Amino acid sequence: MFSNYIHRFLFWILIFRIVPTYAQDTAASQVQLPEKWDLQACLDYAKTNNITLNSYRLNRLSSQQDLELSKAAVLPNLSASASPSLIQSKTIDPATGDLKSGVRFSGSSSLNSSVTLYNGGYLKTDIQQKDLLVKIAGLDLATVENDITLQITQAYLNILLAKENIVYVRDVVATSTAQVQQQQQFYDVGAVALKDLVQLQAQLANDKYTLVTAENTHRQNLLTLKQLLQLPTVTPFEIVEPDTLMGNALLTPLLDAQQTALATRPEVKSSELGVQVASLDVRKARAGYLPALTAGAGLGTSYAHNDNYSFLRQLDNNFYQQVGLTLSVPIFSRRANRVNEEKAKIGVGQAELTLQNTRTNLSQEVERAYINVQNAQGQYDAAVEQLRYTQEAYRIANEQLKIGAANTVEVLQQKNLYVQSMQSYIQAKYAAALYIRIYDFYRGVPVHL
Repeated sequence: MFSNYIHRFLFWILIFRIVPTYAQDTAASQVQLPEKWDLQACLDYAKTNNITLNSYRLNRLSSQQDLELSKAAVLPNLSASASPSLIQSKTIDPATGDLKSGVRFSGSSSLNSSVTLYNGGYLKTDIQQKDLLVKIAGLDLATVENDITLQITQAYLNILLAKENIVYVRDVVATSTAQVQQQQQFYDVGAVALKDLVQLQAQLANDKYTLVTAENTHRQNLLTLKQLLQLPTVTPFEIVEPDTLMGNALLTPLLDAQQTALATRPEVKSSELGVQVASLDVRKARAGYLPALTAGAGLGTSYAHNDNYSFLRQLDNNFYQQVGLTLSVPIFSRRANRVNEEKAKIGVGQAELTLQNTRTNLSQEVERAYINVQNAQGQYDAAVEQLRYTQEAYRIANEQLKIGAANTVEVLQQKNLYVQSMQSYIQAKYAAALYIRIYDFYRGVPVHL
């Protein structure tokens, strides 16, 4: 009867243990995703779920634990030990004088503690260094977050470019289809030659091929963005198309943008802290030349089998207390301290070179972005003008074809010029939109569409 109550009790404990866990797992697996993703939703989701970012977050947590360990090193430690043992041996019987076998019990126990009073400032310097490493880990995380932000922005704009490309290619296919149907009617009544009809049919097939390629490019760009967001492949994914895209903007002067980037970008701050970390390595190496002073204390007692003394009496008689200081003075370390100091100085030089290289690369990246914006805006202006003229010329050629005032070759030539100008326009528009955002992002302006 009692065992049945025990079984029921354990059963309900198991139920209460499993149900909350299952509920949490179910809730986690049913995260509500947006039906349509705008750029900000993509960026927010990636900041939470991107594997690379989460890996850097774990690195920062690991650096934080190193800091906690370094802070705890200045505290006294405490350890206890116990060593019981059984000894099988022969002893002389006091009554008979004969040897007899027996088991004896013995053991000892102790409690010890020590604390470093002085070690040349090594522990204090180590705490400062570990604190800087935590800050560097946070800055590295911010650097990677910036890189992923630009990658997502580029992938997002590539999808918009591909979608717009599909729209205009479909329009081209529809126009080619209408032309083929019209020429087929003319051919049926003997108004045009077979050669003209075949040329338009070949052009229609080429336009359909271009449409398939454009649709595949759109799917590939969607896949790229989903991979950046760590979304499963089967997840439905559709992005929001902004009302307008900025094609032209008033550029901040290059020198101002470079100075702002050098003063605010996390990769520069990380490299600057890296120089400080390397300098602290020199201080830690120099601590090896100085003496170290440690205080220690201990309590202990022991017991061995003895017919004349009881267990408790032996523990009391053998109880001891110990307090002491240990001074360690380095006299000759076989050049170990000297080598450690020189290598730490070399590390400072390497950290300074890294900082210089980071600043140089960042300045070059900002300048490259500035040049890209200028080129993209110039190409966009030229593409707008080119598209206006080729679109009008193509329209006129189509009207002439309908009344027989233009031949097929002339229409196809105008069509190819129009298609090329449309492609140039779309690419220039999105290139200008991307590069101006990259340039502003280096100045600390958040990315938005």
